[in-house]
Amino acid sequence: MDFKDFVGAEHGLSTVDLLSGGVPSSPYSIAGKQEGAADERDLLVAAVYLAIELQPRAILLETTPSLLAPKFVQVREEVEAELKHLDYSWEWSVLDAQHFGVPQTRRSCLLVAMRPDDFVRFVWPEPRHAAGATVGQVLRDSMASRGWRFVEEWVSMADRVAPTIVGGSKKHGGADLGPTRTKRQWMDLAVNAHGLGDDVPDEDFILDPDLGRDGVPKLTVEQVMMLQGLPEDWIVTGRKTARYKQVAQAFPPPLAEAVGSRIVSALAG
Repeated sequence: MDFKDFVGAEHGLSTVDLLSGGVPSSPYSIAGKQEGAADERDLLVAAVYLAIELQPRAILLETTPSLLAPKFVQVREEVEAELKHLDYSWEWSVLDAQHFGVPQTRRSCLLVAMRPDDFVRFVWPEPRHAAGATVGQVLRDSMASRGWRFVEEWVSMADRVAPTIVGGSKKHGGADLGPTRTKRQWMDLAVNAHGLGDDVPDEDFILDPDLGRDGVPKLTVEQVMMLQGLPEDWIVTGRKTARYKQVAQAFPPPLAEAVGSRIVSALAG
């Protein structure tokens, strides 16, 4: 169902310990029109309304860091006014997934709110790594799985963490790895970002970046899952484009776990 139509009482919910979710970034993204709450895709207001109804012990909401821009100060003030009215303490923070073991530059804006007695024990997780492993290091075995002769040469080219994996917007068409600027960043890593592959390169695929995107491999959905830090046993269903859109919108589990463990510690007392 549409989250905007969800009412906890209609599903037997009176309260919960944790209300957690990622709200669409498109209404606030610098890559979009930045219509904020006026955007039909916005769920931030709906999430706050659900928090008002359920009044959980803890709230964790994730979206784009662009929400913290001066343009959206009124949006944040409205959210904070409701939290204050419900006697919550809260804090905004921006964390980068690459500092928590994810092989990707991915900054997220997080809002954590709790009752004051719990919130006094909450501390944000400290970065665990200077940066995640490189794209080549993470995908080496996958790229080599069909006998590709050029895999080591490719690994040496894919020598940085991935740019932010984007896509999955309701208004975005097919499955590719993002806008023009992002595609150039992928090309620097010897990846064809103009689409997704059905399989990894076989022994006959020639690595030749001088040929442009036709001389470098595409990523499969499974490989994008690895770059998002998704566990190997997670199953994503649907056709390729639908699967990619789900994966691209995911909040990397290693970062979610890092924040979640701190929430658990605060609530445990």
